[in-house]
Amino acid sequence: MLVGSYTPWLVVVSLLVAIMASFTALDMANRVTTAPSPRISVLWLLGGGCAMGLGIWSMHFIGMLAFKLPIPLGYDLQLTAVSLLAAIASSIFALWLVSRATLPHSRLALGALLMGSGIASMHYLGMAAMLMRPGIEYHPGWFTLSLIIAVAASWVALYVAFRLRHNDTRLQHRVAPAVVLGAAIVGMHYTGMAAARFPADSVCGAAAGTGLQTQWLGALVMVLTIGILAVVLLVSWLDQRQQAQLLRLRNLHLRTSLDDAHAELSQAALHDPLTHLPNRLLLQQRIEQALVDAEQRGGRFAVMFMDLDGFKQVNDAYGHQTGDALLVAVATRTRQLLRAADVMARLGGDEFVLVVGIDNDEDVSSLAGRIIQAVGTGNLVPGHELQVTASIGIAICPDHATTERQLMGYADAAMYQAKEAGRNAFVVFAEWMSDSAEQQFRLLADLRRAIQANQLFLHYQPKVRVSTHQVCGAEALVRWNHPEHGLIPPDRFIRLAERSGVIHEIGRWVLNEACRQLRRWHDAGHDSWSVSVNLSPIQFGSPNLLGEISDALKLHRVEPRRLVLEITESAVMRDTETSLRLLQALARLGVGISIDDFGTGYSSLLYLKRLPATEIKIDHAFVRDLENSSEDVVIVSAIVALGHALDMDIVAEGVETAGQRSYLERLGCDFLQGYLLGRPVDAERFLQLHDLPRPRMVVSQDHKASQGGHFLD
Repeated sequence: MLVGSYTPWLVVVSLLVAIMASFTALDMANRVTTAPSPRISVLWLLGGGCAMGLGIWSMHFIGMLAFKLPIPLGYDLQLTAVSLLAAIASSIFALWLVSRATLPHSRLALGALLMGSGIASMHYLGMAAMLMRPGIEYHPGWFTLSLIIAVAASWVALYVAFRLRHNDTRLQHRVAPAVVLGAAIVGMHYTGMAAARFPADSVCGAAAGTGLQTQWLGALVMVLTIGILAVVLLVSWLDQRQQAQLLRLRNLHLRTSLDDAHAELSQAALHDPLTHLPNRLLLQQRIEQALVDAEQRGGRFAVMFMDLDGFKQVNDAYGHQTGDALLVAVATRTRQLLRAADVMARLGGDEFVLVVGIDNDEDVSSLAGRIIQAVGTGNLVPGHELQVTASIGIAICPDHATTERQLMGYADAAMYQAKEAGRNAFVVFAEWMSDSAEQQFRLLADLRRAIQANQLFLHYQPKVRVSTHQVCGAEALVRWNHPEHGLIPPDRFIRLAERSGVIHEIGRWVLNEACRQLRRWHDAGHDSWSVSVNLSPIQFGSPNLLGEISDALKLHRVEPRRLVLEITESAVMRDTETSLRLLQALARLGVGISIDDFGTGYSSLLYLKRLPATEIKIDHAFVRDLENSSEDVVIVSAIVALGHALDMDIVAEGVETAGQRSYLERLGCDFLQGYLLGRPVDAERFLQLHDLPRPRMVVSQDHKASQGGHFLD
């Protein structure tokens, strides 16, 4: 037998090349997985597989070059090329396998078997390339062990590469596994070499003729392999740097976008969407800051509360779009009269508040006069001859008050004095006005405590279905029993609640209380009853409204269709697109939607047909003179026909006489409300009155005839 020997430094080089190839494999697995596109992923797969296969193949031939026999050695070119292809194919398969989303144990075992077979094929094809005569004999035990090592090394390589494929930042996480994998691959090679037996008379057939000579093959393989692996790793490193730079740029762009979005949200949260002026929240902050500055520097400033006279008539005559254009024009013209440090805000509707610094009282009086003149003269909206004026109330800090709430209240009280004095004027707050202002402060403070103190309660007015003459539900009406003043009229405290923002809390309470009572009625056997709840225009604009309604329905286990939300026509038409989106969301929730006070505001058939409303509520103004006015009969008849054509129910409110009821029934109304059918009462009394079916009120034929009953006969 021929006895071989090894060149130690070449053995070390083969180990280093194996480690380098293993490191490349781990890095390529990461590149393939994190590539930004499928095309680039395929390029990394092919390029990485070739580099990895070349590295494994080079380790084998460097190990072969380290092996010495007492005869000349060489390698057949074709078999050598086939062994290289086996190494590359195994490497590409390995990278493809670890780039899959999952790697179950069955697939891992099969992949390790195939990859190990490829590596073993590469090794033994390389041995066969020597063309030994007689052929190489292999020790069965060592041969089997080399195959086991090849499969085990492949299993470890696939598992580690799969686990580390997303780790693209920490180098130390790949160095240790690369050393282990490189040592395993080298171990397989030298185990296979230990299995080889060379007879004493062996001759290397590839040492002569066209075979590759070992003299220059070693240098070529080492230089070429190390160069290719180095280039691949360099490209990978540069790609990683580029991806990191792109990630930083994307993060910077995202941060900029988030900053812009935050600025836009802040703008939207603190400014009026129509005029882009500060809203109530930002105004409060500016007044608080002005109070701090005035205290520190001893200055004075004025709060001017401005309300437009005749604005409602503009909306009614020309529509809300013209009204909005008027508000923008007033805001623009007024803002031009102010200094940069002054503040102008819009509270809502046609109410504006100005915060201006003053040196003497003549300054604020002069400014108020110029504002009134600017608003009352000139063409504000091109194409429309609009006649509006302004009423302004003025409160001065510290002369009149030193808190934001008092300044606003005093300016508001002075503005109402300007309106009572004939409008188109300004009034500076005086002490004699403080009684009503102080009373409003106290009333507002009491209103804030009314919910917790159980001073608010609901009355329910019955709603009668015309077809059955039975009560089918009720409208919930909020009441306030003040501990000192008794019952406070709703129009008084609702207006105060809307101006102060307390309406949101009151609205939530009404919604929950109405649903709670409806659940009790359903449990008592009246499961067909529904309840109608009025939504304030301020509450209708709340972003939390949809969630509050959904929570109330779930809390009290009320079917959504049994809750009807009454929304005034003017509130819907104030911002039609936003209103449409909210109403559509409410419709998807399943609640009923009633357009209240229909016909008294700006009716747009274009938007009405898009509203997901379930009923139209005819205002009592058309019902009041129904018996004596043929015009009202025509209007009500048209509304009924329009509503039914749009698949909506028609509700008439304010029914107080039998004649009105008779007309409304004959005109086709579906539901009726009014004192004739029942006054608002508390929940217990409501159940007592309507627990049993009530007999229908019969109207005599003589009465019908005397009331013009022939109109629709």
